[in-house]
Amino acid sequence: MSTPPLAASGMAPGPFGGPQAQQAAREVNTASLCRIGQETVQDIVYRTMEIFQLLRNMQLPNGVTYHTGTYQDRLAKLQDHLRQLSILFRKLRLVYDKCNENCGGMDPIPVEQLIPYVEEDGSKNDDRAGPPRFASEERREIAEVNKAV
Repeated sequence: MSTPPLAASGMAPGPFGGPQAQQAAREVNTASLCRIGQETVQDIVYRTMEIFQLLRNMQLPNGVTYHTGTYQDRLAKLQDHLRQLSILFRKLRLVYDKCNENCGGMDPIPVEQLIPYVEEDGSKNDDRAGPPRFASEERREIAEVNKAV
């Protein structure tokens, strides 16, 4: 998440050089942030797999002479992966905080409304379809239909 470079101090600002353009450049779409977060998580998983691969291939110090150059090379790779992993976690935290900041004013939707519910008769449950019906009314209607049949 880098901001575009600013114009050099000796040049005249372009048509989008005002403070409003800088503010618009800093605002990022929440969907784009989520995509960046997803890519960051994938990078974290990939780096973690590489770390475990390096650790698995390292020999244990069980009295066998070990080449110092190889050890130093693998140790440097491992430290580099750990440093990169730390950077990726910081980046993920920034994306997470920015997404929460952008979505802070939204009203949360209850989970029950997000999941479609199908009743036994195959119709969807919609609370706004009509006035609430009491069980006694439904029982009476069912009894009338059964008598007619």
